[in-house]
Amino acid sequence: MTNEQFYIVIFAPVLLNALITCAIFGVFMSMIHERFTDLKTVWRSELQRVEGVLDARLKHLEEMEGR
Repeated sequence: MTNEQFYIVIFAPVLLNALITCAIFGVFMSMIHERFTDLKTVWRSELQRVEGVLDARLKHLEEMEGR
């Protein structure tokens, strides 16, 4: 076996494992990014709802104070 063949036998699986790991990591990070985007959308809608409730209560209190 020549040195070149030896290097190919040793480093080809290492390189393949590295490429597969990078691909899996990329997919995982994409899924996490999508999940955080979904959570951000949910939080925004919930915070808008809470803001609406607080605005309504404040308006009601201001009307009660004005009487």
